[in-house]
Amino acid sequence: MSMGAISGNPLLQLQDLTVLRGSRRVVDGVSLTIGPGEFVGLIGPNGAGKTSLMRAALGLLPHQGGSNLAQMTPGVRARAAAFLPQGREIAWALSVADLVALGRTPWGRSGAADAAVSNALARMGLTDFAARRATELSGGEQARVLIARALAQDTPLLIADEPGAGLDPEAQIRMMTVFADLAAEGRSVLASVHDLGLAARHCTRLVMLHQGRLVADGPPAQVLEPGLLARVFGIEAHIADGTDGLIFQPLRVIR
Repeated sequence: MSMGAISGNPLLQLQDLTVLRGSRRVVDGVSLTIGPGEFVGLIGPNGAGKTSLMRAALGLLPHQGGSNLAQMTPGVRARAAAFLPQGREIAWALSVADLVALGRTPWGRSGAADAAVSNALARMGLTDFAARRATELSGGEQARVLIARALAQDTPLLIADEPGAGLDPEAQIRMMTVFADLAAEGRSVLASVHDLGLAARHCTRLVMLHQGRLVADGPPAQVLEPGLLARVFGIEAHIADGTDGLIFQPLRVIR
């Protein structure tokens, strides 16, 4: 399955991207284009190559093939794409506002009063936390702060590696709604998502990896089909149209 041509200038363009770990291809010849206005969920079982693909796309891992972002200088890339990695450690005892303001560094502004900082705090429901020390927050609250820092970078593309990890259901829904809003505003998000229910409901497009290869690319209703779910995830699921989007509920393991 393929989405085909993407309208507008591509924000991410990968051509035969391959990442080797020893002799094993953890990403195997993936070609992918993401244009403005898309919220793309990168899905697949553990070990499918999702993290390696994102890091290679940003030039953070040695790779073969092409990536438009990897070809940019670090300064230009930091203004083209924000990256939220899996690691969520906060080492400095900064205020939440000051930590989020670090996202403004590529633009030469790092003040906590910056409008982009205030907007990012508001989007993640953190306005009342602005003066608190980030290191004194719970793990889930810290995760929201780091998402806000990536939002404050205010780039056309956001790449997020398992951004929902450690978040409670309310925070996960808020996060996915924010990402969908960014796409509606004309920016784009590529996020690896393990919760297929959230991906089905909020993403405009899903890209499925299996053993390093791209095996499906399209709207959620097209990608989350029984044969692929059985082959890639080894599960059976209930899928139905809901008033606010696709409803996906895993039912049982079938292998």
